[in-house]
Amino acid sequence: MQTVPDPAAGPAGSAAVEVDEASGTVVLRTAASCYVLRVDRSCGAVRHVHWGAPVPLEDAVALPVWADHDNSFAGRSDGVEEYPVEGGARFGVPALEVRFADGGSVLEPVVDGFGVAGAGHVVVSLRDRARPLAWHLHYRVRPGGDVIERWTEIEHTGGTGADAILLPRHASAHWPLPQRHGWRLSAVHGGWASENRLARTEVAVGETVLSSRRGHSGHQSNPWAALDAGDADEEHGEVWATVLAASGSWRVTVQRTAAGRAGVVAGEGHEGAEIALAPGGRHVTAVSAALYGTGGFGSVSRAFHAYVRRHVLPHPGEPRPVLYNSWEATGFEVDEAGQLELAGLAAELGVELFVVDDGWFGARDDDRAGLGDWTPHHRRFPRGLRPLADEVHRLGMAFGLWVEPEMVNPDSDLYRSHPGHVLHLPDHTATELRHQLVLDFSRPEVTEWAREWLRRLVGENEVDFLKWDFNRSFTEAGARGGPDARRVHVEHARGVHRVIDGLRAEFPHLRIESCAGGGGRTDLGMLARTDQVWPSDNTDAVDRLGIQHGFSQVYPACVMSSWVTDSPNPLTGRRVPLAFRFHTAMAGVLGVGGDLARWAPADLAEAARLISVYKDIRPVVQHGHQYRLRAPGEGALTAVQYVEPGAGRAVVLVWRPHAGFGPAEPPLRLRGLDPSARYRNEDTGAEWSGRTLAAFGLPVPDLADGDGASALVRLRRVG
Repeated sequence: MQTVPDPAAGPAGSAAVEVDEASGTVVLRTAASCYVLRVDRSCGAVRHVHWGAPVPLEDAVALPVWADHDNSFAGRSDGVEEYPVEGGARFGVPALEVRFADGGSVLEPVVDGFGVAGAGHVVVSLRDRARPLAWHLHYRVRPGGDVIERWTEIEHTGGTGADAILLPRHASAHWPLPQRHGWRLSAVHGGWASENRLARTEVAVGETVLSSRRGHSGHQSNPWAALDAGDADEEHGEVWATVLAASGSWRVTVQRTAAGRAGVVAGEGHEGAEIALAPGGRHVTAVSAALYGTGGFGSVSRAFHAYVRRHVLPHPGEPRPVLYNSWEATGFEVDEAGQLELAGLAAELGVELFVVDDGWFGARDDDRAGLGDWTPHHRRFPRGLRPLADEVHRLGMAFGLWVEPEMVNPDSDLYRSHPGHVLHLPDHTATELRHQLVLDFSRPEVTEWAREWLRRLVGENEVDFLKWDFNRSFTEAGARGGPDARRVHVEHARGVHRVIDGLRAEFPHLRIESCAGGGGRTDLGMLARTDQVWPSDNTDAVDRLGIQHGFSQVYPACVMSSWVTDSPNPLTGRRVPLAFRFHTAMAGVLGVGGDLARWAPADLAEAARLISVYKDIRPVVQHGHQYRLRAPGEGALTAVQYVEPGAGRAVVLVWRPHAGFGPAEPPLRLRGLDPSARYRNEDTGAEWSGRTLAAFGLPVPDLADGDGASALVRLRRVG
């Protein structure tokens, strides 16, 4: 048996990639799993063999490729091919679909070659037998975890003068799953102010499509899916999950065949969002990242959290600062004097980053005007922003600003001078949402305009932080015409990426939060170039428990911005104690967004104390391993635990939103601790062994009477 090893050493000294040339078998090895595919040159097929627990190469070579019954109504390769195309006896969801100039749409794959292209990186190259189209399947194993990345390069190989090729579908990957008797899908759903509502449902035979057609990753769903055989829970069972790094429109199709196969096709765009390739043109898809775990949904979440920290975030090891944002205190009534007062109060609380929200620019007296005119409001900031920035810095805080670079009000100087910069159809009326239109960031002249004013704004005012917002979805998206006019649903987001990349290269100190009316643009594509995400405009501390629970399925606490705002909550009207609001926000990146000028002295003192506590636990929360002990709605209590790497410290947050009569809650069985060590409660002095805290559990802390009770427990390993 001849093998070609990968030069990158994998777990336990094994190769991250092993290739058996004779059989065409490729084994990708992660820390605790393996992914096996087989390249068949004789028929141009790349077939899936195994994805799950590790198997040795000699067994992988001998494993059969499962096929459907051999009859004229069956697609024998459906659910088995690594990257199915349209053509031949294939009746499942294609990953690649084409339209040639003569109307042809059938592909006949031919294998050009395959092999190791670098550390943990395999490439399989295919082309059509007769047409000028080639596609290259990329697989990459990231070290130190169980995530496998896939993406696809598609190229027009015709010479000058050849016709363009249209790509109606251009997925990143198809992830085939093993045979099981049934499948269950986990995904999040919701809307504005109600994001990340987790649902687990049986996968129907046929196609289940999760998508966004809005030009951004969306509030209604998020580009990830997890599947299990219906028997997994938080800490037990096999789970397969995939996440797509797409910031524009996207589509994830979960397919289950009547013959028992299942798989996930993930890619940018949606039906109608075509890409045209000119001769010599090349399209590189977004990355689709996936993993297999045996420790239930919690283990998969922790694996993705580790992946985001190690391989996605620009500055994963930095502590995210405690911020103050002025929006809920002032709305559009923002001016220099008011911001200076709030900055002074915030500094006294121990805030580290002061952010001025909407209303500081142009003629921005409400949401009807000013977007696009990014110079300080002449009446509210007659001296400009620099005096405020200097005072914020003197108080020991970083200075941040809210911006919405991709939007414009028709009532603005920008729109009056450049009406063609917006997404529009010349023969249709542009649809206004929130009194604004979307600027077309797929156009170089628009991104260059944005880059220039952002450079001036950051440089002239020593801005340390931008809250980058995006407050409406696409309409009339296709201004440039042509067969692929709607590629803007993909290319706009890539233009945003380029602007942010250039801005951060010029200003390495700059940190950015991704926001889109809350959680409308939470995705790995944005996290690769920002530092945190605003998960929802809903700051109600009880509602946030559900939102944060769904958010944590894929994304780590170090990117989850969460504010303490006023009570009653401005959105829901709910009254919640200050400690409960703080404990909810302390489960991620703590922020404060209330009107501090109206807070009672006792509340200000309590806020300062809790901010000090948060700074103490921040390394554990932001960089530790997260365990969801009790999910919202599974009983009277919700509880989350964080464990420091090395298990030296642990933090437990407990909430009881509503009081009610009933039996006492069982102890909280902790996870991730050293069973042989003893842990001391830093506030009460009580001691327990790690083994006892896992087997018997941590007694539920005493909670105040009434609704909105909460507690925080800090545990430290003794000695």
